[in-house]
Amino acid sequence: MLFRYLLLKYSKKSLNILTSTTLVLLPIALFSSALYSETSFGEANVQEFKLDNGLKLIVQEDHRSPVVVSQVWYRAGALDEVNGKSGVAHVLEHMMFKGTKQVPAGQFSRQIAAAGGKENAFTGQDYTCYFQQLEKSKLPLAFKLEADRMQNLQITKEEYDKEIKVVMEERRWRTDDKPQAQVNEEFQAIAYKAHPYQRPVIGWMNDLENMTYLDAQEWYKTWYAPNNATIVVVGDVDAQAVLKLAKENFGSIKAHVLPARKPQTEPTQNGERRVVVKAPAKSPYILIGFHAPTIYDAPKTPEQAWEPYALEVLAGVLSGNDAARLNQHLVREQQIAVDVSAGYDSSNRGRESLFELDGTPSEGKTVAQLEGALLAQVDIVKASGATVNELNRIKASVIASEVYKRDSMFGQAMELGTLETTGYSWKLSRDYIANIKAVTSEQVQAVAKKYLVKDNMTVATLDPQTIDPNAKPQGKPHMH
Repeated sequence: MLFRYLLLKYSKKSLNILTSTTLVLLPIALFSSALYSETSFGEANVQEFKLDNGLKLIVQEDHRSPVVVSQVWYRAGALDEVNGKSGVAHVLEHMMFKGTKQVPAGQFSRQIAAAGGKENAFTGQDYTCYFQQLEKSKLPLAFKLEADRMQNLQITKEEYDKEIKVVMEERRWRTDDKPQAQVNEEFQAIAYKAHPYQRPVIGWMNDLENMTYLDAQEWYKTWYAPNNATIVVVGDVDAQAVLKLAKENFGSIKAHVLPARKPQTEPTQNGERRVVVKAPAKSPYILIGFHAPTIYDAPKTPEQAWEPYALEVLAGVLSGNDAARLNQHLVREQQIAVDVSAGYDSSNRGRESLFELDGTPSEGKTVAQLEGALLAQVDIVKASGATVNELNRIKASVIASEVYKRDSMFGQAMELGTLETTGYSWKLSRDYIANIKAVTSEQVQAVAKKYLVKDNMTVATLDPQTIDPNAKPQGKPHMH
């Protein structure tokens, strides 16, 4: 489900995200189709503008409280990196807080805090985003600071040499200290043989050790330009006033020629791939993935139009809440797992995705037993599709997610920015519910048969090793 899985993606695979909101599962019964009007969300007051220098501006007016969320999205993430420089997008995110001539290192965050606001940034495979949440009268401050560092960032060897050590500590904390993160890293590396999604966003340690401030400078000069950026503003604002403010702050920044982005397609997988990770841990763990399509910009066949939505519904049939099949059968009834889940990303800039199953076996059970149980549930869907009750539950859940999204300014901004930066129009969300509601049991069955097959399967397992009670964490978290 688009909004739900976007947030899932941020929480699992992105770096440095900080939000003040917490997702709440709303009672599905409150959102029956009889009470819902599809146009109620599609008619949100969203306006789109483009400055002469190529900068895109999207404004959504929401006048319920005197607050504004401002986000600057750059279409530059790990997807754009090359071998030997993995992690440079995330390193540059750190360096963006190290100052300009007008705003010395650390002052960006201090000025936002002094204005009563919150700010941070995150890097993902497809983008890097910087955001602020402020009282509405403080939006000019956010624009002024962001415009300054879009064009005047100072990347010195002295500041870089200090910050790269922080990034290495963050890698140790996020990955080297966390067994399941190590499994996910190895999983991505073998699931993708040619596509850039094989590289970790935070970078391989060897690349970080050999990176220099010149690499960060090159990344900044290459990708940080108004014609490679989208500004999203959601809150108690007037769209025309925001446009005027954007022109005043960003309009004079010159565009520059961006490198050509060549299509990168993962070759067809022709057989199972497996990897075992040995690491100190309390419990084993298994992660299974199947290559799957994303939403197509211009579907050329009827299947391309509906398959991504059927895959999202399939994920909901298997996982999503206590009533879903994996939790009901494998956790409660068979007690073969302590936790299980299914997930799928329908939209990303790399136009490659994985349908994933994962779980932790119960005590006394093995990952092999859990793998068999997970695939057995997939086989049941292949044989009989989804029930009417399951389809109704999932579709009601989508509506509930949309209702919750409308209650979160930050969430609305995230969806707008993500869709635009990954190469889809924000207008895609208008048809999302209708596309999910149109999915049939036969279509769910069809995508399970087509994509969730062993020749298209990658499996990564954690083989837990004895934990040294005296061992200390290798890394530590970082905040700007």
